[in-house]
Amino acid sequence: QVQLVESGGGLVQAGGSLRLSCAASGSTACISVMGWYRQAPGKERELVAAITTGGITNYGDSVKGRFTISRDNAQNTVYLEMNSLKFEDTAVYYCKARDWGRDADYWGQGTQVTVSS
Repeated sequence: QVQLVESGGGLVQAGGSLRLSCAASGSTACISVMGWYRQAPGKERELVAAITTGGITNYGDSVKGRFTISRDNAQNTVYLEMNSLKFEDTAVYYCKARDWGRDADYWGQGTQVTVSS
């Protein structure tokens, strides 16, 4: 089993920045892709950004150029640097880890990001 714990959410004004962290613990040897998703009220969960163990990244169209995902493989931690935040970035942000050994996905509990306009 893998446990994911997110931190760093909060309230910020539009145009501001936040940094999210997600630390994985437990049986982490087979974790491959880690990523961030978000879900706003009344909307489906969507990909924000993802990163492989080799550092290959993928971003949702709405955050390209504003958000940066990074990863510390030794610490099993993934980060999301969010700049130029907009009101529409308001959502619960979830960390996800892919375990290729168990063919399973693990999710964190989510952290609220609120951007005031």
